[in-house]
Amino acid sequence: MAKIKAVIFDMDGVLIDAKEWHYEALNRALELFGYTISRYDHLVTYDGLPTRKKLEMLTKERDLPKELHSFINEMKQQYTMEIVHSKCKPVFQREYAMSKLKAEGYRIGVASNSVRNSIVTMMDMSDLSKYIDIIVSNQDVKEGKPNPEIYTKAIEGLGMRPEDCMVIEDNINGIKAGKAAGAYVMQVETVNDVTYDNIMKNIKEFEETA
Repeated sequence: MAKIKAVIFDMDGVLIDAKEWHYEALNRALELFGYTISRYDHLVTYDGLPTRKKLEMLTKERDLPKELHSFINEMKQQYTMEIVHSKCKPVFQREYAMSKLKAEGYRIGVASNSVRNSIVTMMDMSDLSKYIDIIVSNQDVKEGKPNPEIYTKAIEGLGMRPEDCMVIEDNINGIKAGKAAGAYVMQVETVNDVTYDNIMKNIKEFEETA
């Protein structure tokens, strides 16, 4: 029987209800140059991708000038931080889940397509940093999700094998990345599904079927 020893969380839509914040911040930056991403396109096409990838797609599909990428990316990060500082707060359900996992000896990672500064700030402001053993951001890898590199790096950084780890993800790009890295993947619809009981139920199921 397999034994899961580590849990690796995606951040946006899993630990932090921040998808809307990223959407809003990127559109604010794009609107400076007359561009915008519709909610439909965001949900169907862009959700879970790193900002640089979204900008490359906009250049390809809608002729966004490539030389604007770094400025738009910079403005997007600035706007995101403004929103984070006003809205990101501790949530008991997530704190409880992480503290229980930690107390029970599980190693904990966060692997996100966000930049490191966003992850660290959100983890600090939601009071989760003290439970985390490793953070892997899109700046730590060559390719973001759906490429498995981000999870492979987190698994190795925790000193684990893929079959020792369960990844928690909410979107198709992250799910593909977790599975391609060889980990078990628990899929959630929203941050509200990320409870201690739900996590343990999935760990138990994976361990029994392995």
